[in-house]
Amino acid sequence: MGSLSATRTEAAPDRVLQGILLILASVVLFSVSDAMAKLMRLQGLPAVEVAWLRYLVFIALAATLAGRARVLLQRPKRLGLQLLRGVTLVGSAVLFVAGLGFLPIAEATAITYVAPGFVTALSILFLGEQVGIRRWSAVFVGFAGVLIVIRPGTGALSLAALFPVASALCWAATIVITRRMGAGDRTETTVLWSAGTGLVLLSLLVPFGFVLPTWGQLGLGLAHGLCSSVGQYLVILAYRQAAASLLAPFSYVQLLFSTTLGWLIFAAVPDRFTLLGAAVIIGSGLYTVHRERVRARERVAARV
Repeated sequence: MGSLSATRTEAAPDRVLQGILLILASVVLFSVSDAMAKLMRLQGLPAVEVAWLRYLVFIALAATLAGRARVLLQRPKRLGLQLLRGVTLVGSAVLFVAGLGFLPIAEATAITYVAPGFVTALSILFLGEQVGIRRWSAVFVGFAGVLIVIRPGTGALSLAALFPVASALCWAATIVITRRMGAGDRTETTVLWSAGTGLVLLSLLVPFGFVLPTWGQLGLGLAHGLCSSVGQYLVILAYRQAAASLLAPFSYVQLLFSTTLGWLIFAAVPDRFTLLGAAVIIGSGLYTVHRERVRARERVAARV
């Protein structure tokens, strides 16, 4: 989900293929990471603690990238937005992990795909973007898909379903904040400050309700952080190869891997409503990506 760096509007076929393969590799890692997070939640570790273990690895990778780019000590140009981005990013992580303690992986993942709809709405409020009836229709269709998944009024809806919804909202806010910051800071600087802000915040919260992990849980937590952090890095590399609008549809393959892992590890098979809702959400997301690409071409043509 989302690009952390500048994207290309055009790319050679071989670069596009590299970008697609990197995205597919990242969604495999994200799916494995989610499965590990769910295992830790089922073993009794709080969501904040799981996210804290993840961020220990995240900060190490971010510092390494920033050191290689020689921006480790560089102050960001828009410090307030960088800190706010770090808060929304860690909020998205904690809320999603919290939901995994109660929901099947496939259902939680499907619900988070409503994020493009939130991006559209937030872009109007905070970026002043103009949105036409077609993009608004896609937003409402996406939310209808969420309602199909969680089925309010049938007894299937629980408060846990609100966790991935809130996670998607935080992720959308992260994307909008990234756009608002513009290209003033290096990608490595943004990643470092997001990791650092999240780790500080989690370190303040983790003592409340802390559960001493076993060595196995500690190893699982660090592996969870490694898969997630490497997955994020692969996303950055992918978006350097090809346009986000071209690569974004391939991120939906994560639902396939999440469903498979949920079945193999937790014996959780999504019902027909989850599959139907996921299809509706993905369809609305793909159309939103298509409209973004059309609008981008129109802006380029207008400048020319």
